Amino acid sequence: EIPAGGYYALMGPSGSGKSVLLRHIIGLEAPDAGEILVGGESIQASGVMDKFRMAMVFQSGALFNSLTVGENVGLYLSAHRLQPPAEIARIVSEKLTVVGLKGTEEKFPNELSGGMKKRVAMARALVIEPQLILYDEPTSELDPISAVVIGEEILALNRRIGVTSLVVSHDVHECFQISDYVYVISGGRIVGRGTPAEVQASDDPEVLQ
Repeated sequence: EIPAGGYYALMGPSGSGKSVLLRHIIGLEAPDAGEILVGGESIQASGVMDKFRMAMVFQSGALFNSLTVGENVGLYLSAHRLQPPAEIARIVSEKLTVVGLKGTEEKFPNELSGGMKKRVAMARALVIEPQLILYDEPTSELDPISAVVIGEEILALNRRIGVTSLVVSHDVHECFQISDYVYVISGGRIVGRGTPAEVQASDDPEVLQ
């Protein structure tokens, strides 16, 4: 259960089901049993996903190298023709400014550092004004300093625009220094939950592995 407005970390060993759970939540995969509820309604029910805006930031960033930063960020709006080009450009500039990348619209992904690519992916997620953002290992493949910066950027977004964040991570700083609440998953089951202090104080070997 994820109340609105917080920063939630989902941690556990490789292969435990963390990324699969994110894909279930956002509707990329359907669960074999049980259901995902949003505001008490199943996401499989007609119209529910249209009422609740969710975005996902993938582990790799999933940017298109043939598109500029601006084109990557505005891709959803332009592909679905949701806004005229001038308005898309304004929105793209606004979201890049939020993540500290103002003025990078004409650059290409191969001109960016790993941390900058992650922030471009975050800006692209913000374009739809999401209520929930799912992050799959947002600090993977980054040096320790960049990883801390990205974690704190996510926290700042939570506080600034009121979005809810669910972050899959192995990063101890991210899970225990930044998050409001931690879930530990093992073998497809939630085996531990609580505030960072409560999880760290657990003597359950499944939680501590």
